[in-house]
Amino acid sequence: MLKKAVYLLLIFIPLAFVAEWAHVAPVARFVIAALGIIPLAGLIGTATEHLAERTGAGVGSFLNATFGNAAELIICFFALRAGLHDVVKASITGAIIGNLLLVTGAAFLVGGLRKEKQTFNKTAAGISSTLLLLSATALVVPALFHNVTGGATAHSEHELSLTIAIVLFTVYVFSLLFSFKTHKHLYAGEAKAAPGKNTWSVGRAVGILLAAAIALAFMSEFLVGAIEPAAAAAGMSQIFVGVILVAIIGNAVEHFSAVTFATKDQMDVTLGIALGGSQQMALFVAPVLVFVSYLTAKPMDLTFSLFEVAAVLLAVLAVKFVSTDGESNWLEGVLLCAVYLILAIAFYFLP
Repeated sequence: MLKKAVYLLLIFIPLAFVAEWAHVAPVARFVIAALGIIPLAGLIGTATEHLAERTGAGVGSFLNATFGNAAELIICFFALRAGLHDVVKASITGAIIGNLLLVTGAAFLVGGLRKEKQTFNKTAAGISSTLLLLSATALVVPALFHNVTGGATAHSEHELSLTIAIVLFTVYVFSLLFSFKTHKHLYAGEAKAAPGKNTWSVGRAVGILLAAAIALAFMSEFLVGAIEPAAAAAGMSQIFVGVILVAIIGNAVEHFSAVTFATKDQMDVTLGIALGGSQQMALFVAPVLVFVSYLTAKPMDLTFSLFEVAAVLLAVLAVKFVSTDGESNWLEGVLLCAVYLILAIAFYFLP
């Protein structure tokens, strides 16, 4: 995996520089940058998987979700700097519903093909779903406020968004305390085996993570620079590009890791990655982007479109229903993927 990823990077990173310098067509630049990000996501996923073998399910899934969201955070940072607030908010929405529906669905499907049913801690899954429901509620309030006031109080909307961001970030800190201190037994999973002979050392894994993050920053800047012209050339809205395309690229780490652990029947880690990734996007990444936006000329608010909010609510409810019994099978995976496909089609036709 490591050698293949390095070979791909040696191809796509120079190709991205050449495409930018030669002013290649925007769609081609977007595709090249996207293809360059995918092996980087694979490297991050592999490195965190090796770290997880040394730390156990709880810390392992947290590391996977955290470094998995590094791609979205870096992409959103460059989009924020470019003033593409709609793309940033759309990618937040897309990352949440992508993790909940596509990542979880793919993991349930692939894992369920090997076993009749797979089990996980339903209490931990229920708590994660409740946190996500809170996050969805926090996204609903600014949208409702905007529609009630008719968008006439922009200053108040920004103040409301900043206050909500502070609340969400505070909840995220408390959720970490809950997961790693007071109730860490809920996220421990099965007793971890001793690291294998081929397991990377902590130093090697961390070094690869840092190198991948640096390369990811370069590729993300290329990707963001091509978003607007590529969307216009392909006849796609920026919301569709942010919610679906950018989110799928950014979620590549979660896809790789969640499906890998599902094939190993480690469903607590799988759900920790999928649900934890969505939690971090809503409770950590979104507030941090709001805070960082105040360093730019135009601060970002948390006023999402009603359709985006509805999509997040539907995704949260769908996952909550399928996770209540603490068991999963391949059909539930198909159903979650089907819901994601329906939403993706709707976003494509959204004007």
